Amino acid sequence: MPKGQPTVVPDDGLTTRQRRNRPLVFVHTGMGKGKSTAAFGLALRAWNQGWPVGVFQFVKSAKWRVGEERALKVLGETGEGGTVAWHKMGEGWSWVQRDISSSEEAAREGWEQVKRDLAAESYRLYVLDEFAYPLHWGWIDTQEVISVLRDRPGTQHVVVTGRNAPQELVDFADLVTDMSKVKHPMDTGQKGQRGIEW
Repeated sequence: MPKGQPTVVPDDGLTTRQRRNRPLVFVHTGMGKGKSTAAFGLALRAWNQGWPVGVFQFVKSAKWRVGEERALKVLGETGEGGTVAWHKMGEGWSWVQRDISSSEEAAREGWEQVKRDLAAESYRLYVLDEFAYPLHWGWIDTQEVISVLRDRPGTQHVVVTGRNAPQELVDFADLVTDMSKVKHPMDTGQKGQRGIEW
């Protein structure tokens, strides 16, 4: 299987192996569908490698039962790959207009838990789902997040999803994907459906 060849080899004093294995920060942002789905695909790869995975869902409702949650939890319990822990923060929100300010405190508490887990090296992959929203809204300080991620110990990978990721986080991240929407069934009045949106 091809491992990919970099177009640039930096003069950073690292060996090829050290550079290949350094921990990464991913950002999946943009107006299109698929940001969380791509992050959960990465979680499947991490599970397959035997890595412990921590999923932290910011903003989405704790009442939602998303398919990825069940699938990853079942896989995590098989003992065949890595473990999977799933954390939900806040009351969530929907695409229907509503007051979401009540989730601010829960998002901050969620970030505090992520910081504790990073310091303890609890997981090898962290999925901070919809974390771009509390950063964009100013609930959590982007510079603090960058500082914590820059100084995290070990080989912990972190993926942040959500629209409107702050430019400072985009600039800091190692891999950034902007999901652009070309068209979506909701544009013609179709609501989300089982097996597609959840």
